[in-house]
Amino acid sequence: MSLAASIAISHLLSRRRQTIVSVLGITLGVSFFLAISAMMRGSENDFMQRLVDNSPHVTVYDEYRNPRQQPIQIAFPTAIADIHGMKPRTELRGIRQYKEKLALIACRTDLQIAAVLQGQVIASFAGMTRGVSITGIKPEQMKNVSRIEHYFVAGSLDSLSANPNGIIIGVGLADKFQLKMGDKLSITSPSGTIHLMKIVGLFNTGTTNYDESQTFALLNRVQNLLERPNVANRFILKLQDPQQSAVVAHQIEQELGYKTQSWQEASQDLMNLVLIRNLIMYSVVSAILLVASFGIYNVISTVVLEKTKDIAILKSIGFEARDIERIFLIEGAILGLIGSISGSVVGLSFMYGLSRIAIKSPFNTTRAFLPIDWSPDQIWIAITFAMLSALFAAWLPARKGGRVRPVDILRGAE
Repeated sequence: MSLAASIAISHLLSRRRQTIVSVLGITLGVSFFLAISAMMRGSENDFMQRLVDNSPHVTVYDEYRNPRQQPIQIAFPTAIADIHGMKPRTELRGIRQYKEKLALIACRTDLQIAAVLQGQVIASFAGMTRGVSITGIKPEQMKNVSRIEHYFVAGSLDSLSANPNGIIIGVGLADKFQLKMGDKLSITSPSGTIHLMKIVGLFNTGTTNYDESQTFALLNRVQNLLERPNVANRFILKLQDPQQSAVVAHQIEQELGYKTQSWQEASQDLMNLVLIRNLIMYSVVSAILLVASFGIYNVISTVVLEKTKDIAILKSIGFEARDIERIFLIEGAILGLIGSISGSVVGLSFMYGLSRIAIKSPFNTTRAFLPIDWSPDQIWIAITFAMLSALFAAWLPARKGGRVRPVDILRGAE
């Protein structure tokens, strides 16, 4: 092996310019792979963290995934019925006996739960009106299942407990109405009753639509406002392990019967988008390494052509085909290893430089930095792929070199 390695090194040193170009190709391929992968994975992790942290892991709705069967369908399952002009009975929507069901789920040690009542109202101030969503909460429960308090710029969830007639709104809605802390906002319920509510908190999540349309108040206050006493229409759950949301959602739906949706199901389109983006990203960076491997193929192919007589002499003194192949494979491994190490160093430098780039949106006053993923597995992926590409690129001409017939070469035959 030491003799094969010394011959391989002498071959590479004899064509230094081509060797340097091949090493640079692998270096750039690995460094670009790391920079693009770190940036894409970092943005994905940031996106997933925002998606998981800012939305419930599991939501229980006051509806059924499949419509309930009507009594006539249960009594006569094989009958054919066609009834027109029937209006369903008006009933109070909500999770029935929600307190008992809330206590049943709260017994689990792997989650936190809160009951809320959501509805639509009209907010008005100084002649301006806007339809908004109002959510009735209990502050002590909401703290455990939501990160909304991290986005407060004034007040807190506890402000609702201190002021039962208080309301919390987003800065987007406050800016539209030119409101500030302590101002009174008129809230009109679906039945037409008007309530004056005091602004006791402001939040800014950075999501314009949410900040302009979402409000919070005490649960019992919203129940009275919507004329739905002792009613909750959603359970919000936070799990210790968000990846188990789909399993837990299925279990709860089987227990309660109500539609229960995990964050993966609710964001299925976004998850598919992330998957497609990853496929595109890895295809592009893999193509870069494949292009770099052609440089190795070119160098070693040239060496095989130039060293045909040397190969014939080596085989005539006892070297076998696999020994010749081993020489050229060692050359490919050396090029791949040097390129991988130097590419990793350059790639890490690129990653550090990208992490220091500050981005400031014209619609937001706060600066944000490019999210970079520093997990070491992507470095090993880049090195492994580069080495495999280099070895494969070297194997093709190595096999050709191993098939050289020394008798034909030494006689001067083609």
